[in-house]
Amino acid sequence: MGAGREDIRDFLRREPDSVLVAVTGAAGSTPRDTDAWMLVAAEGLFGTVGGGQLEYMAIDHARRALRQGVPAEAMNIPLGPEIGQCCGGRVDLSFTPVTADVAAFLIARSDREMAERPHVYIFGAGHVGDALASALSLVPVRTVLVDTREQELSVSKAQGIETCLTVMPEAVVRDASAGSSFVILTHDHALDFLIAAEALRRDDTAYVGMIGSKTKRATFKNWLTREIGRPELFGRLICPIGGTAVRDKRPAVIAALAAAEIVTAALNFAPVKPAVRKDA
Repeated sequence: MGAGREDIRDFLRREPDSVLVAVTGAAGSTPRDTDAWMLVAAEGLFGTVGGGQLEYMAIDHARRALRQGVPAEAMNIPLGPEIGQCCGGRVDLSFTPVTADVAAFLIARSDREMAERPHVYIFGAGHVGDALASALSLVPVRTVLVDTREQELSVSKAQGIETCLTVMPEAVVRDASAGSSFVILTHDHALDFLIAAEALRRDDTAYVGMIGSKTKRATFKNWLTREIGRPELFGRLICPIGGTAVRDKRPAVIAALAAAEIVTAALNFAPVKPAVRKDA
């Protein structure tokens, strides 16, 4: 698989002298909760604690400490009219100089969070696939763009996503982790059907979607019945992706609508627990 976007390691290599700003308390209505953090350096930033005036004050406080070479004191910030932010809650922020130990902790945390992100596999690196990969690169999912054609993957404009060149995309479906999402939009209808059938056979997917039309839906349902003998699987397929409320076939529009649909399914996915036998 190809490499993704530069991660926290790259930031720390460029900006070894930085401060970890973390939300340690959040009461009432706040932009982010206590899982939010960011790194502040003299020039660069990594992450966010919520934006707005709150973040501006945090950045200014951290950079002042960096310039003066002293530790930055914790802050307790009311999000009211006095700072021009009307959330109404209150946020506690801590400021920790990034030492080697802190950097190692942040790298391990980032790796763990990345590994735990829902996987989204996009089959087909054409115009819509590339646009969808770009849209999903902005949200906390792990996106993999899959194609049988090296040329299509090499010209992809999507940043921050992984790529997978394979002659057997259906094998990617079989090897994917539970809770994965599969979006099928290859250059070949027969290949679309093969990948979709493989995904629909699984009972632990968050989302299975395929680009298409009414005719393609009907054709695929007939194919499931004739070739696999499993027409009931069709009920779990989203086709067309992105819904039908907006009748705009431009790749960027389809991608935006489909991305919202996919992320909703992926982040809300809860595995089905096996029933507990009463006589167990």
